[in-house]
Amino acid sequence: MAAIDPIALAQALIRCPSVTPEDAGALGVLERALGAMGFECHRLRFEEPGTAPVENLYARLRNDGPNLCFAGHTDVVPVGDRAAWTVDPFGGEIINGRLYGRGASDMKGAIAAFTAAVSRRLDAGDLKGSVSLLITGDEEGPSINGTRKVLGWLKERGETLDACIVGEPTNPQALGDMMKIGRRGSVTFTVTALGAQGHVAYPHLADNPLPRLCRALDRLASTPLDQGNDHFQPSTLQISTIDVGNPATNVIPARGTATFNVRFNDMHTPASLEAQVRRVLDEVGGAWELGVHVSGTSFLTPPGPLSTMVAEEVRAVTGRDPELSTSGGTSDARFIKDFCPVVEFGGVGASMHKVDENMAVQDLVDLTEIYARVLARWAA
Repeated sequence: MAAIDPIALAQALIRCPSVTPEDAGALGVLERALGAMGFECHRLRFEEPGTAPVENLYARLRNDGPNLCFAGHTDVVPVGDRAAWTVDPFGGEIINGRLYGRGASDMKGAIAAFTAAVSRRLDAGDLKGSVSLLITGDEEGPSINGTRKVLGWLKERGETLDACIVGEPTNPQALGDMMKIGRRGSVTFTVTALGAQGHVAYPHLADNPLPRLCRALDRLASTPLDQGNDHFQPSTLQISTIDVGNPATNVIPARGTATFNVRFNDMHTPASLEAQVRRVLDEVGGAWELGVHVSGTSFLTPPGPLSTMVAEEVRAVTGRDPELSTSGGTSDARFIKDFCPVVEFGGVGASMHKVDENMAVQDLVDLTEIYARVLARWAA
């Protein structure tokens, strides 16, 4: 069969308005393309009480030799202010050499590039080993019914991944700038200081929790967590909201709540950070409630054969040596790292989640070539 055109496939994917958790036909577009190449496709629908059902796709070509997996997501964030867009967010238009639409950068373009790269290797007759795609519809959402569930399904089947490339838009400005070899962890704390309500004119008859909350927050936010290390930036703590819910100016409130997020490197764990927060609360004194939500732990795939192979092909196509970075937010690589070595390399992320999200057509062509060259070396 003729090699797949990554541009046409990316356009077809963008034209599916697959805002999390809706699939809107995106996985069907991909499944048809993969099925025509001989992939065995599994549509996997997962749901938990209190969550929306999510469609996922796992597709594998061949069972001989090590399995190189390409992972990504077809779900996208909402359009936002539709009136601010100068193009149809789901039109997949090409204007002045750029492909526009929600998901062009993050990350339907990369999915199209990898699919086209496989077809190119099949057309050339030099594809070795096994290749799979793990595509979720729940990366931009709560990430409950997506990649984690698919990995669990693979484990139950006794199926393994030997290496994985995640097609997130890792490059800040130009294709070839950056590859991710790890990510910081993310944990969100909700701290509630408890007191006793009363009249502001009679503070001795009340217990105002807000000064204690302010002292605790100041101590937490002003104390550096670490200085970073060879592979990670310093961990950061950012306060995102402080809520009292008190409309009256003459009432001392009974409680005050603050939420803050810690993006942490591999010098910490969620448990060690929680212990540190509790120490500060104990030192400030008073009664507290503490809620903890862990989105992901930090991880690192040390520079090695996988990152070297990808970096060499990035250099061959773009002329750039990608920085091996752990910066940015979380991705589904945080789940995959428990199964196999994983790196992330995709398009340019400058426009992701923004109005008029787009990807340079030449970047899409070059990204396909990079993935095709990696496939040519895989299991060689």
